[in-house]
Amino acid sequence: APVFHVNGDDVEALAYTIQLAMAYREKFKNDVFIDLLCYRKYGHNEGDEPRFTQPMLYKAIEKHPDPMTIYKGKLIAQGLLTEKDVAGISKHLNEVFEKNLAGAKQREKVDIPFIHEKWANIRKAVKEDFDASPETGVNKNKLKEIGQKISHVPEGLNLFRKTVRLQNARLDMIEKTEMLDWAMAELLAYGTLLEEGVAIRLSGQDSARGTFSHRHAVLKVEDSEEEYVPLNNLSKSQARIEVFNSLLSEYGVLGFEYGYSCLTPSSLTIWEAQFGDFNNGAQIIFDQFLSSAEDKWNVMNDLVIYLPHGYEGQGPEHSSARLERFLTLSADLHMQIVNCTTPANFFHVLRRQFKRPFRKPLIIFTPKSLLRHPRCSSHLNDLSKGGFKEVIDDAEADPKIVDKVIFCSGKIYYELLEEKEKLKSTTIAIVRLEQLYPLPKKQLKAIIAKYSKTETWLWVQEEPYNMGAWPFIHMEFTDVPLKVISRPASGSTATGSNKFHYIRQRKIIEKAFHTCVCPNLDYDCKMVCIGNRWKSFEEELKKLKVDMIDTKDITGVNQLK
Repeated sequence: APVFHVNGDDVEALAYTIQLAMAYREKFKNDVFIDLLCYRKYGHNEGDEPRFTQPMLYKAIEKHPDPMTIYKGKLIAQGLLTEKDVAGISKHLNEVFEKNLAGAKQREKVDIPFIHEKWANIRKAVKEDFDASPETGVNKNKLKEIGQKISHVPEGLNLFRKTVRLQNARLDMIEKTEMLDWAMAELLAYGTLLEEGVAIRLSGQDSARGTFSHRHAVLKVEDSEEEYVPLNNLSKSQARIEVFNSLLSEYGVLGFEYGYSCLTPSSLTIWEAQFGDFNNGAQIIFDQFLSSAEDKWNVMNDLVIYLPHGYEGQGPEHSSARLERFLTLSADLHMQIVNCTTPANFFHVLRRQFKRPFRKPLIIFTPKSLLRHPRCSSHLNDLSKGGFKEVIDDAEADPKIVDKVIFCSGKIYYELLEEKEKLKSTTIAIVRLEQLYPLPKKQLKAIIAKYSKTETWLWVQEEPYNMGAWPFIHMEFTDVPLKVISRPASGSTATGSNKFHYIRQRKIIEKAFHTCVCPNLDYDCKMVCIGNRWKSFEEELKKLKVDMIDTKDITGVNQLK
C-alpha cells in the first residue's frame, strides 16, 4: 500500500493529499496510508500543561506559528487576501462557533442526525414491553418449504461428502422425524426472516461453518473456491444473508458490527465470538457503547451477540462467557440477556427482535455440547406456534407433591434432568430461567404461586459462586429464600484439570438432589469440601494410584487438603 508523507503545516498540500488518498482507495479498492507530520499544541486537553513532561519540546512548539497563521500569511503574501479579508473570515467563523456552542448548551442530550433518521419509526422500550413475548411462530408448511430448500444439494454441485451427508440428515429432520437440532432451528429462523424481507449479516471467527462445525451456512464446493449459500436460494423476493469469517480481533470486528447495526435497524446484524470467553478482547465496545450508548447519547442499537458458554472441562479460557459481567452492565432495559436451552426458544428469540415496535441489543449465551446433545432438540410444531419463553416450567412436576424447586439456566439443566430421572424423583421441579435480563418477575411469581407447598428453593449453577448469574439473582430475585449451589468462589473461571472439573461438576448435581453426605448440605453450598485445590486433588489421585475418587469421599468433614 502507498504511504503519502505530508507536512501538517502545509494546508493545501494536506487537503490535496487527503483527496488523492480517497480517490486512490475508491479506484483501486486498496489500503492507503497518510503519514501526517505535525505536533500537538496542547497537552491531553487545553487545560493540561504539557511542559511538566516535555519542557524542551513545548518551548519550541510555543514559538512555532499554527497552521492558520502560516496559511493566512501565505495568502496575504500572494495577494489573494488582505488583512481585512482574513479578519472578516475569522470573525465569521468565531460567530458560527459561538452560536453552535450556545445552542449545544441548551440541549440535555445530543442527537446524532444520520443515526436518528434511521430509527425514526422505532420507539423506546418501556417496562411493560417485557411482560410477555409476542407470537413468533411460522406456518408449519412454510417451515417445511424453507427447510427443504436449505437442505437441498443442487445437481452438478460437487460438495464434500460429509457436507452431503449433513444436508441429507437435515432433510430427514424436515421430512421424517420433524425433530430439529440447534443448527436447524437457527437456519430456519434466518430463512423465515429472509423471506419476510429482513436482511441478515453474521460475522465472527469461523461463523460460516460455526466454531463447533454445526452451522454450515456456507457450503464449499470441493476442489474449488466456489461457495454455495442455501439461505440465499429460497425465493426471488427474499432478502439476502451475508456470512463473514472475520479476522482474529474481537475489538475491531465487534466495533464495526456495532456501528453497522446502528445504521441498519431494519436488518439483523449478528456478531459471534469463537468462544464466549474471548469477548473480553472487546470489553471496551461492550462497556462504552453496547450497554450504555442509549443512556449517554440517546443512540439505540439492536446488535445480536452469540457467546458460546458452558462448563465441559475445556479449561479457564474455553468455559465461561462471563455472564456476571453482562448482568452487572444490565440496567434501565438497555440490553436483553438470554441463555436458551432449546432450539425452539432460540428460534423464537431471534424472530422476536423484529416482532416488537422497539429494538434492544440481544446477548445470547449459546451452547457448545448441547449442539449435539440427544435431548436438546425441538419438534417442528414448537416453531410453528407460540413465542419465546422467558421461563420454562417442569412439565412433569406435580405441584401438589413438589417440596423442592431448582432454578437454573443453560446446559446444567440437562444434567439435573438426567439425575432426576435416574433417581425417579417426583418431589423436585426443575425450572429454567431462559431470560436473565430483563428478569421476568411476573413469570417467576407465577412459578412461586404454583409450587406453594415448596419448602426448599435452590439456584443451581456450574459457574463459581462469585460468577455466573448468582450475584445478580441474589440481588434481584428476593421473593423466596433462595439457596445457592455452585462451584466455590474463584479468581479463575474454571480449572485446567479435566478430572477436577468432573468431580466438582458431579458435586453440584449431588448437592442439588441431596445425595451428598456433607453436613453443610442444608446451607448455602460453596463447595468448601473441595475448594479450588486442583493440585492437591491431582496429588491425591497419584498417592492412591487411581484415576478418580468417589465424590462421597470428600465432604465438609473430610475436606481435600
